[in-house]
Amino acid sequence: MKQVFSKVLLASSLVMGFTAAAQAQNAALPDAKRGEALYTQGDVKRGILPCIACHGVQGNSALAMYPHLAGLPAGYIVNQLKNFQVPQGATHSARMNADGSPTPMAPIVMQMTDADMHDLAAYISEQQLTKPAFAKQAADIDFVHRGRDIWRAGIPERNVPACASCHGANGKGLPAIFPALSGQHPEYILAQLKAFADGYRTNGGAENMMGTIANRMSNADMKAVADYAAGIR
Repeated sequence: MKQVFSKVLLASSLVMGFTAAAQAQNAALPDAKRGEALYTQGDVKRGILPCIACHGVQGNSALAMYPHLAGLPAGYIVNQLKNFQVPQGATHSARMNADGSPTPMAPIVMQMTDADMHDLAAYISEQQLTKPAFAKQAADIDFVHRGRDIWRAGIPERNVPACASCHGANGKGLPAIFPALSGQHPEYILAQLKAFADGYRTNGGAENMMGTIANRMSNADMKAVADYAAGIR
């Protein structure tokens, strides 16, 4: 009888353990529905404004100064949100505007929890880019060729690698590491290149690889490759 009771007790303990583990795992999973609510409504009481105001319906931004977010990998979104936060002991975040001023994202993200970020990222990653941007200077053949050459082959004489080596031949990027640039607003891409070049954005990969690369490019180079990247499909 004691053996039977011991087996029942052991089985009950195992079931309870598995149930607790499953509940903990479910609690840790991102909640895309909550992410949608944060994206569309924000949480004004906590100072979190709705993302839709700048980044558009379902992550399709109508404003060139704000990037499209639709379909970006969840891991990449979380990483970028954290890069807007000012680390303890630091005076500014790793992501600043091209003129060195704080971005509008900084005060918003400072109010977010890790759960907020993961929930938002889960929702954003499920959306589709239905209103991609296009190249603005497609009629300027020399301009297009310059952008294409930098994208495909870089600028060897200045040790600038091909953009395609990280962001892909079709501009789709590498999930969670290198962002997709295809269909992104060329004005936004240009602003980020300038921020990298001038040291106002320092989260460009290992040892801020993007900062080093952008610093070796002229303003004309940046404009050409930003426009070309936007039009890749």
